[in-house]
Amino acid sequence: MAAPAKRVEQLDRVVIRFAGDSGDGMQLTGDRFTSETAQLGNDISTLPNFPAEIRAPAGTLPGVSSFQVHFADYDILTPGDAPNVLVAMNPAALKANVADLPAGADIIVNTDEFTRRNLTKVGYAVSPLDDGSLDEFAVHPVALTSLTLGALAESGVSKKDGERAKNMFALGLLSWMYSRPYESTLRFLERKFAKRPDLVAANKAAFRAGWNYGETTEAFSVRYEIKPAKMLPGTYRNITGNQALALGLVAAAVRSRLPLFLGAYPITPASDILHELSKHKRFGVTTMQAEDEIAAIGAALGASYGGALGVTTTSGPGVALKGETISLAIALELPLVVVDVQRAGPSTGMPTKTEQADLNMALFGRHGEAPLAVIAPKSPSDCFHAALEAARIALTYRTPVILLSDNYVANGSEPWLLPSVDELPDLRVTFATAPNTEDGRFLPYLRDPETMARPWAVPGTPGLEHRIGGLEKADKTGDISYDPANHEFMVRTRQARIDAIPVPDVDVEDPSEAASVLVLGWGSTYGPIGAACRALRQRGLTIAQAHLRHLSPLPANLGEVLAGYDKVVVPEMNLGQLAAVIRARYLVDVVPFNQISGLPFTAATLENMLEDVVKNG
Repeated sequence: MAAPAKRVEQLDRVVIRFAGDSGDGMQLTGDRFTSETAQLGNDISTLPNFPAEIRAPAGTLPGVSSFQVHFADYDILTPGDAPNVLVAMNPAALKANVADLPAGADIIVNTDEFTRRNLTKVGYAVSPLDDGSLDEFAVHPVALTSLTLGALAESGVSKKDGERAKNMFALGLLSWMYSRPYESTLRFLERKFAKRPDLVAANKAAFRAGWNYGETTEAFSVRYEIKPAKMLPGTYRNITGNQALALGLVAAAVRSRLPLFLGAYPITPASDILHELSKHKRFGVTTMQAEDEIAAIGAALGASYGGALGVTTTSGPGVALKGETISLAIALELPLVVVDVQRAGPSTGMPTKTEQADLNMALFGRHGEAPLAVIAPKSPSDCFHAALEAARIALTYRTPVILLSDNYVANGSEPWLLPSVDELPDLRVTFATAPNTEDGRFLPYLRDPETMARPWAVPGTPGLEHRIGGLEKADKTGDISYDPANHEFMVRTRQARIDAIPVPDVDVEDPSEAASVLVLGWGSTYGPIGAACRALRQRGLTIAQAHLRHLSPLPANLGEVLAGYDKVVVPEMNLGQLAAVIRARYLVDVVPFNQISGLPFTAATLENMLEDVVKNG
């Protein structure tokens, strides 16, 4: 007699968190589930969260790695505050994540790992599966390891390799539960283990066993469907912030018709940009893994001097080391893109956790008066456009540009609408090719009257020889100058050049047109702020939101916008760095709201805080 068909329920959104030991493949599992989900056309937002240690002790709390994916049939802005489903591969994963779960959440636990030894490692005197502490949740005990080994009994792989495939069993089960397509995962496994046909077969068998377990077991009587989200027509792909940023730099090189040179020293969480750019040599991309941060930026600046689009990527500790060369680029007035994927500090800090605490360093962290442009992407897909904008400013105005990404957007992912290449900005530059005075001389600091940029002369161009170096330049000639009046003129001119860069006005989202409270954000706070404001409006409260991409120079209309509201709230993952800038520049007594936990804001946290401001002032 055939088993009765499982009931299918329609949902509009789900948040799933895969959690396990750092050797359990949770990042791979989450990434594959996300890829399957992207194929169905759901809107997606993800949050990988993993330890800084390459391999923390197995089964311990510091070794827990997780991957959260939020998918829905409508536009979403965050990876979700609280998981509806937790897949816990061991007791440590359960203990590290159970506090985040709402009542009624589903917990799928790998019972094979709930041994006395593993329970003791994380401080459980009694198994939480037996003591009633999980009664408010829907717990689904599944012997993931045993079931995987059983499915692979005839495969010929070792027990160790078989146990490693349990993440594919879990992925198969979740793919069944949420009606995900699985063909792409099977193709992925064929590529990933191409050199080991036995592992291809084992992992595919484990995945199918997980799918079939969901189909046949009585433990899961319901499967779920989430319809595609309504999106703009076009071709989409799921993309992380680091991938999008790398592709944005490639696009900038193509649109400027310049070779792209990346000088980089590997550092978490920026290394994936180096890895991605190294794949694109056919677009004129050259990558150099330098021996240290100073060598990396020195090579990038040298490439810019030679007529290339010079880029260096790093995180906060690397920006500190690069400061002197950034100042040199400011004095030389050469284009340079400096990507800072921020992480929690100070010093080494928490390399795999997120923060927005490098803003002060980006704006002010150099010796002398050394102004430059600073921009920040708001989401993973926006990193593509932010990279193009950074390159545009650098090339047009002959200045270093610091692009402030952070770990949240860099490793998070979302659907990205592939743009038409023809619609991307034309970034072509004109190099100096001849003397620029009537008497046949070349003045390297004779400025363009519109952009205030000096000419870009490629070394070796006949007749355009000029002095290069960090000592103060004489106006127009570029000769070494210690003249006090000249120094003041050059300092003010360099600042004026940055101040005069035209950037788009800041837009305000205020559907009611009656809000008295404005929430001002920058960078990766866009999603949580947007979700919180959306929730408040749905409850009948009025609130306005504005978000800054350009942090130096600031939008020309920002002062007018701020003056139009009774209260301005600035949430930041730091101790109030943008808030201090806004107070100093516009004399607005902003309300700072700060979190420095290494994790992004939740929408609920911001919603509660903003509700109090709206209702009580």
